Amino acid sequence: MIKIIFIFLFVLFSINILPAQMSVSGILDSSVSVNVDPESNTVLSGLEEFANIRFQSRLRDRAVVYGAVNLIAASGNYAVLVQETLSLTGADESSGLNVSSYVSGENFITAIELERLYFRLRGEHLDFDSGLFRLPFGYGQVWSPSDFLNPKNPLKPDARPRAVLGSALTLYPIEELKLLGFYTAPRDPFSSDGKGSLTGFSMDRHWERVSLQTLYSFETPNAGSSKGIHRVGLSVKLDIKISFTADALYTYNHEAETEISGLSVSAGFDYSFFDGKLITLAEYLYNGENSSLAYSTNNIFGFLNRHYIYTGLTWRFNDFTNLSAALITSFEEITYTPLIILNHDIFQGAVLTVSVQTPFDTNTFYGVNCTAKVRLRF
Repeated sequence: MIKIIFIFLFVLFSINILPAQMSVSGILDSSVSVNVDPESNTVLSGLEEFANIRFQSRLRDRAVVYGAVNLIAASGNYAVLVQETLSLTGADESSGLNVSSYVSGENFITAIELERLYFRLRGEHLDFDSGLFRLPFGYGQVWSPSDFLNPKNPLKPDARPRAVLGSALTLYPIEELKLLGFYTAPRDPFSSDGKGSLTGFSMDRHWERVSLQTLYSFETPNAGSSKGIHRVGLSVKLDIKISFTADALYTYNHEAETEISGLSVSAGFDYSFFDGKLITLAEYLYNGENSSLAYSTNNIFGFLNRHYIYTGLTWRFNDFTNLSAALITSFEEITYTPLIILNHDIFQGAVLTVSVQTPFDTNTFYGVNCTAKVRLRF
């Protein structure tokens, strides 16, 4: 691990002194977590240092190389979360990380994650991206079912979306129209026969107040489907006095005889009052049990039911401080997850964030999870 860190820092230093158009930026999060467990009547805590370092280099006016690396040092709650999630899924996506391994020290664990590494070739009306990058889909603000390659977690609103390894060709026939074709490597990284890879295309069309996106993707036959998996998505955004979004993705697996259970749909709106001081947000989710979103939420985020509604309020005290309160409600088992987040700009480039979560249902209170984080941008 020490050798890897040394090599990484050496490479960053070396490329930064080369006569190229290189820029380096990033964030450093220093976090503390305190959990109150009512069953054992104990208080659990943890510390984490997290750095996301991003760099890009322009090669004349036709190409750009992008990269991002995460450096993590964790103990207590944070270390346990990484360990438990890795044992279940192989990636800590619930906390916004995608590390595949870690090294344990005397009082902390460390991990390095390659988050982004790709290049972009630019043309007048055509772009080509290849490498480890994000392929975003959909306009939903909370769940966004169309974004099946980068599932969101409303409990971790500031988590950076996961990248995929692949290629994408983007065509801009006119200014308001984008056509995208993409390919991703198989979901199983050890697959060498191409089974489980994805191909697809999407179209984005923008008007003055309306945006429309369509999506189709095909996952080649693999162990989970002998005939492959089809996905069709539609996302709409309407900006009038109220900003309205609707997002849907239908997943069809012939082997599983998918019907309505392959559908995920979200719809919501946001609106501001008092010259933008008060911002309201609400979004509903139907989560079919065989949909792509259900697969992600069941295995990682813990949203197991079919119907959810997210309601949130944000009050901007001034340009430096805002307070958000949100409630995630499940209709079937009547569960609630309140979330309160306070953000305060300490000074330019430094933000203090304090959050509290208290999940409960009609019979059980699951405790309190409090975190405090100072984020520095550089």
